[in-house]
Amino acid sequence: MKRRKFIGVAGTTLLGAGVACYLLSDKSNFVRADTKKTELTKFAFQPDERELLFLASIAPSGHNTQPWFVKYLEPYHWIIGNDKTRWLPGVDPNQRETILSIGAFMQNLEFAANNLGYNCQFSILATTNQDENLVDVKLTKATVIINYDIKQINHRRTIRSNYLSDVFTKEDISYLTKEETNFIHYIPNTAKEHVWLNEQTIEANRIQAYRDAAQTELANWIRFSSKDAAKHMDGLTLAGMEIEGIPGWYLRNFYGKKDVLQKGFREQSIDKVAKQVAQSAGWLLITSKDNTVPTLLETGMRLQRLWLKVRDKKIAIHPMTQIIEETSTNRILNQSMGINQAIQFILRTGYLKSYPDPVTLRRSAEQFIRT
Repeated sequence: MKRRKFIGVAGTTLLGAGVACYLLSDKSNFVRADTKKTELTKFAFQPDERELLFLASIAPSGHNTQPWFVKYLEPYHWIIGNDKTRWLPGVDPNQRETILSIGAFMQNLEFAANNLGYNCQFSILATTNQDENLVDVKLTKATVIINYDIKQINHRRTIRSNYLSDVFTKEDISYLTKEETNFIHYIPNTAKEHVWLNEQTIEANRIQAYRDAAQTELANWIRFSSKDAAKHMDGLTLAGMEIEGIPGWYLRNFYGKKDVLQKGFREQSIDKVAKQVAQSAGWLLITSKDNTVPTLLETGMRLQRLWLKVRDKKIAIHPMTQIIEETSTNRILNQSMGINQAIQFILRTGYLKSYPDPVTLRRSAEQFIRT
């Protein structure tokens, strides 16, 4: 075969192989809208129970671990539990964040139940963050229905990019902190505390990225491939981390847990954090009077009440709690902010031009119900 003809045939063959490889690859991120509905025969829920529990589960949690289960005692009577298999000891050794997340779960449940004509009666069972049975909840028919726009729960989303730098208006600050002014504090990007939070967030992320226990834990909860995402229905997906296009395709098809521990991945993560904190309207801090289980649950509920408000104002929230999680940065946090109460959440925040649809995954109610 002549050289020119050989090169042409070889080039065509390689191109064909490349096209075939691409067609067989993982081509798009798996998102919540791709989720198939669970068959309704797996558990004999009473009317509204499945919907209520799923709406409750659209609550935030570290690494999207969804650290709750629900023990089914009888119709409309359950125990909200603390799933130890979903703890994050690398960054949350005392399960503080776990209890806060379950508080957010409770707030979603209360809003959804009220909207469907139920009262929620919560009775706290736990005395420590490690107790398995946290809250007894009974749903009873209400005489007065408190309407709530369930779309606020369904559309809640963590957004990490494209923040505007405009400082919040006084009206929006009042709207966000209404009836919560003792516990929600806005730090505008014009304040010196904002600069400190930016710098220390980068530093805390640097510490955490090179702390192997934390980085290994992160690796275990990243769902690179669509197959893993669909299998687990939890964790950090590429869509949730807003990694799309060619970078997303490459990570879905060629990355795994071991790559998260490589220096390049760690450094890229730190660089991304630096870019993120450079754009915002400031920070929102949520505080509490103490660290008891009832207070942490209520603080988690407070976070969710705030989060369910922001979409209407085209305001984004991105929890960046690494300062709290790392001892060296946490010990100077309160003094640097001039706040005496315990700081439970550090939220980067800002206006958006448009609000994208939610993409993070959630397990079905059947997957976290226990009998």
